[in-house]
Amino acid sequence: MIKEFKEFVSKGNLVTLAVAFILGVAFAAVVTAFTDMVLGVVSYVFGGDVSFDGLGVHRNGSIVIPYGRFLTAAVDFVIVAFILFLVVKAYNRLQRTEEAAAEPSDEVKLLTQIRDELAKRP
Repeated sequence: MIKEFKEFVSKGNLVTLAVAFILGVAFAAVVTAFTDMVLGVVSYVFGGDVSFDGLGVHRNGSIVIPYGRFLTAAVDFVIVAFILFLVVKAYNRLQRTEEAAAEPSDEVKLLTQIRDELAKRP
C-alpha cells in the first residue's frame, strides 16, 4: 500500500495539480487586490463607498446577516472566471496554431505515398 502511495505521489499529474493549486491561490490574491483597486477607483469617481463588506441585515446596530461579503466574493469570482476564460481561450488558440504548423511524421508521409501509389493503379 505504501508502494502504491509513493507511485501515486511521484506521478507528474499530482505534482502538476499541486503547482496549479498554489498558483491559483496566488492568482486569487492578485485578483482580490485588483478588485479592491477597481472598486476603490469606482468609489473615488462616484464619491461613494463601493465596498460591499458593510452591506447586510442590521439589528441593534450590528450586522446579523453579512451578505456584502458574499457580493464581494461573487465579484471576485466573476473577474477570476473571466480572466481564466481569456487565458484558456488564448492557450487553445496557441495549441491550434502549433498543431497546424506541425509537419506530418515519417509514418504519415509513408502512408500517404502508399495511398497515392495505390490510387494510381488501375
